[in-house]
Amino acid sequence: MTQRYSDLAAELDARFPDGYAPGGVSVDDIVQLRLQNTFDTHLDIARAMAKVMRADMAAYDADPSRFTQSLGCWSGFHAQQMIKAVKRLRGTTKGAYVYLSGWMVAGLRNRFGHQPDQSMHEKTAVVDLIEEIYVSLRQADEVAVNDLFKDLKAARETGDAAAEKAAIAALDGFETHVVPIIADIDAGFGNEHATYLLAKAMIQAGACCLQIENQVSDAKQCGHQDGKVTVPREDFIEKLRACRLAFEELGVPDGVIVARTDSLGAGLTQKIPVSQQPGDLASEYIKWLKTEPVDAANPLLDGEVAIKVGGQLVRPVRLANGLFAFKEGSGRARVIEDCIANLTEGGADLLWIETDTPNVKEIASMVAAIRKVVPNAKLTYNNSPSFNWTLNLRKQVRAEWIAEGRIKADAYPDGTALMSASLDDDPLGLEADARLARFQADISAEAGVFHNLITLPTFHLTAKSMDELSRGYFGPDRMKAYVNTVQREEIRRGVSAVRHQHEVGSDLGDAFKEMVSGERALKAGGHGNTMNQFAAE
Repeated sequence: MTQRYSDLAAELDARFPDGYAPGGVSVDDIVQLRLQNTFDTHLDIARAMAKVMRADMAAYDADPSRFTQSLGCWSGFHAQQMIKAVKRLRGTTKGAYVYLSGWMVAGLRNRFGHQPDQSMHEKTAVVDLIEEIYVSLRQADEVAVNDLFKDLKAARETGDAAAEKAAIAALDGFETHVVPIIADIDAGFGNEHATYLLAKAMIQAGACCLQIENQVSDAKQCGHQDGKVTVPREDFIEKLRACRLAFEELGVPDGVIVARTDSLGAGLTQKIPVSQQPGDLASEYIKWLKTEPVDAANPLLDGEVAIKVGGQLVRPVRLANGLFAFKEGSGRARVIEDCIANLTEGGADLLWIETDTPNVKEIASMVAAIRKVVPNAKLTYNNSPSFNWTLNLRKQVRAEWIAEGRIKADAYPDGTALMSASLDDDPLGLEADARLARFQADISAEAGVFHNLITLPTFHLTAKSMDELSRGYFGPDRMKAYVNTVQREEIRRGVSAVRHQHEVGSDLGDAFKEMVSGERALKAGGHGNTMNQFAAE
């Protein structure tokens, strides 16, 4: 909250000593509305949340156990309910962010239908979702502050001084539901100027952190699909500069940029950069191209391309579509070089290394190499639903136990048989689950991961939840399915959305009507409101 109740009340009492503004507007009502409006603009949100992220990054540098987390949300309501759940659980929102996934925008927020993660959505769809998320989080603030003012008014009406003091303390200590958003700008949706324009729109919508990847914009693929094509490092650095300039222009100097590299799984590049001198970014990129010698036995033909590498004329391997191939097995080395360049030359704040499996040791080894050059390098890591977590962790445990001589190679089946439910309570399955539970803590301590996120959880949760409810409701249980799987659990867990009218602001409307109409107000929250069947949260 930008102001404390006590300070604002004192300020307005000084302006209006008789307790009323022109038109008979109560000072108490002005105070309430001012406090409910926790941020004046979404650009103010970007500025404030950038400071939050910077403070969290400094705290992580001092203590790697203080990593941050987020879940990917594809609507404002998902984000609102996630943050409210975190607040119920922890009593604070600190360390919790919202992740905005380009995959989910393409798949679920797309006028073209459900589309793959290939920049197959309108640029403005991401901006619209950032705006929507912050509208929803700010409404959560409004509802919560309105409830606190109801407590304050009730205490004053009954003359309960202790309750009044407690209500004022709650207002003064109120923590906003607004948290940082890490927003996916894909590969920038065009050239560097297009990236800059979109970045500005995202920041104006409230984004304090932009995540951008080093793929070719018009050939962008999901990081967990094949066919990824990277751009030369100079090209990507220009995109990073575009994002930085957007932050600076809009007065968000603490804005955070996450530079993502897909090089581990990308075997292709669109173009060969021009090297000006040995050891520059271009030459370090070119050295990884897959090439063939040009000599008398293998001459250069018309229409072919040749380059000089290490003093030798070679032909880079070119596909029928004109793309150039990298050497097999060079992905790890290219990732390390990408990350160093993104930090030292591109001014990125955080790294994102897209991996094909969730392996702490693999990621830690790459980060160790990066930190030889940039000691405080930090990552955002995608705990992706594209990984089969159960299978991957059980495979890792099985392989380690065999290598350590704890079990024989035939003690457990290999491959997908490891998914068997019979292993859930087996020592191998239990060990894999224990590693799963501490995965984020381990990767943050060992691999420099400042932020752990799950890109698509609300996509999968919505699918699973609708399947569960539909099976029961359209099956024999009918209403019992709804009550048992939804409403009863909402009540017992204290999920505020069980009072759905209140959740979407009906009490806010009543409070405002009473401010302007007094006893003439036609309110929705009276005796006949069925929401009275549910206890207040």
